[in-house]
Amino acid sequence: MALPTFKYHPDPVATGSVKASDAVCRCCGQARGMIYTASVYAEESLEDSICPWCIADGSAAQKFEATFSDDIPLIEAGLPDDVIEEVTTRTPGFNSWQQETWQSCCEDACEFHGDAPRAELLELQGDALAETLAACEWDESIWTPFVQGYQPGGNPAVYKFVCRHCGKVKYVVDFT
Repeated sequence: MALPTFKYHPDPVATGSVKASDAVCRCCGQARGMIYTASVYAEESLEDSICPWCIADGSAAQKFEATFSDDIPLIEAGLPDDVIEEVTTRTPGFNSWQQETWQSCCEDACEFHGDAPRAELLELQGDALAETLAACEWDESIWTPFVQGYQPGGNPAVYKFVCRHCGKVKYVVDFT
């Protein structure tokens, strides 16, 4: 069975938010071969127990009064309610060290692309570097050694987001 399409998280398997599993989904009661592995905000623990199909159709969010990402950054960005709802209730979230911060651009939520590749961060310059440094409240004297020691999947983490409209790439630095 083909994985559902998520416009704000185009490859949740590659990002590690969905993995192959024989687990039975607590929402639909089916073992579909894939299970969601990232954050779930709900009253009960739903760790590794929801299938991506129940996220995509909104049934997991409805049944468990759950969300999969924090809505505050999207609300603060002034995004439309339907976009906020899609990202938080019908899109796989991602695991982060602190509270995840979903990025936006062009009056829409960005696509989540997982951990930024180290080589890509080493090549940052100009406006892209300036914007990343401003978001981190860092200067190049901190950024350069940080990136030289950075390993995707580690702590600290750098998450990559891409605007669905203009293609701009945004990075979020996260650590314990």
